[in-house]
Amino acid sequence: MIRATPRVLCMPESAVTIGELAARFGLATHVLRHWEDLGLLAPHRDSGGRRVYRADDAETVAVILLGKRVGLSLNEIARLFESAADRDARRELLRAHRDQLAARIARATAALDTIEHALECDAMDFRSCLHFRTKVDEALRLGVDGVAAHPVDVPLSER
Repeated sequence: MIRATPRVLCMPESAVTIGELAARFGLATHVLRHWEDLGLLAPHRDSGGRRVYRADDAETVAVILLGKRVGLSLNEIARLFESAADRDARRELLRAHRDQLAARIARATAALDTIEHALECDAMDFRSCLHFRTKVDEALRLGVDGVAAHPVDVPLSER
């Protein structure tokens, strides 16, 4: 991972402390220190060695938080920072993440559809509902995560 190099300067008017920057984003200060350890942040240092954050550091924090909000890991965010100028590498990483996200959305949509049906189902016992029975049969056929399985193929200890 590429480590950012700390910069040393006198504290200008626009600079803020670690506590002030953390509070601005609702973070604990140890989060910013962790991100610095990972090389995601490289705050300036004042003459006493204390961290001094400027507008570009605040922007970096905002980018990290945006990346986390869309589901990227800190390692993936670091890889994006490292390959910022490499369009192909960036697209490869983002396409892989998009595909994972689309699969999660599809699973969540299917789950929501099942719940919506259960809420509207007229069956007295949901276990007798044809729609529910179809889902159970599918689960028996596919098993966990789409792997074919049948109850007789599953050891009793795992049933």
